[in-house]
Amino acid sequence: MRRSAEVPKAYGLLRNTRNAGLVAVLAGAAQAETVIAALGDSLTQGYGLPQEQGLVPQLQEWLDARGAEARVLNAGVSGDTTAGGLSRVEWTLTDEVDAMIVALGGNDILRGIDPAVSRDNIDGILGAAEAAEVEVLLVGVEAPGNYGADYKAAFDRLYVDLSEEYGTLLVESFFAPLEASGDRDTAMQAYMQPDGLHPNAAGVELIVEALGPSVLELIDRTESSAPVEEAGAGAGQ
Repeated sequence: MRRSAEVPKAYGLLRNTRNAGLVAVLAGAAQAETVIAALGDSLTQGYGLPQEQGLVPQLQEWLDARGAEARVLNAGVSGDTTAGGLSRVEWTLTDEVDAMIVALGGNDILRGIDPAVSRDNIDGILGAAEAAEVEVLLVGVEAPGNYGADYKAAFDRLYVDLSEEYGTLLVESFFAPLEASGDRDTAMQAYMQPDGLHPNAAGVELIVEALGPSVLELIDRTESSAPVEEAGAGAGQ
């Protein structure tokens, strides 16, 4: 203990400076991780699947395999509509969240909700993200034709219009990767759960493969828009 007291002051100053620099480096490393909230419904939540096979865990694994410094938070709630997403977006956008994936609308379609109402809700979600300066990847769902051509056109278009209005990234159809083969019946058997509404683990894997590049772009956007701190700032405090 006495020998520590005899250390020259200059050395102590140097040591403190080096420690401050180390703290700054570690803080910078921690800040480098992009935190992404995946705001959605049962498709995001991972309905009917073991936890590790859901969308968010598979997406996290996909990003990790590519060396992306990102952490995806599961903000999916089974049964949620766009109104539900709007009601909880404010507390989803915590201070740690840097970016957001918005994947809502499927339950609106199942309930036959007016596309204008769904549009207003997603408009509110994107407005909240913009106010929080959070980058967004908007993921759409395509309406079937059983509500009529006008309903389908209005619902499908709302994602494109709002993405253009807010300047978000856009994936127009959540299920497009499963329908790429062109044989819907085969795809339903191979990639969907028995309920015909939710993808199985293999289906989620295909969706993640298609969604992943847009998530990487979301991370790039977030990192590019992040404020740059001066080197050594705060080291003397």
